[in-house]
Amino acid sequence: MEKLLSALAEPNRLHIIELLRDGPCTVGEIADLLQLRQPQVSKHLRVLSEAGLVEVQPIANKRIYQLRSQPFRELDAWLESYRQIWEKRLDRLDDYLYKLQENEHRDKKE
Repeated sequence: MEKLLSALAEPNRLHIIELLRDGPCTVGEIADLLQLRQPQVSKHLRVLSEAGLVEVQPIANKRIYQLRSQPFRELDAWLESYRQIWEKRLDRLDDYLYKLQENEHRDKKE
């Protein structure tokens, strides 16, 4: 998980992931869309590939990159545990605020 999060922490790599979310792209297309030099994009794609986030398909002299779904499913499962914690905390806060409102309403009646 650490390698995945580290790869996503760099803004240009995150932008590449967002581009690939819409579908496969070549290195050149990514470079053009993000206005980066091709060697920079290749370096970022190598990091993303080593983290298991993207895969490449060589077609003739082009390399087509696309997202791999498995790492994102794993990330979602990891985040889900935190979502559950926060939902429980927010539910408790909601209950507490509801009780405060009830007490205020009751105090105004008296």
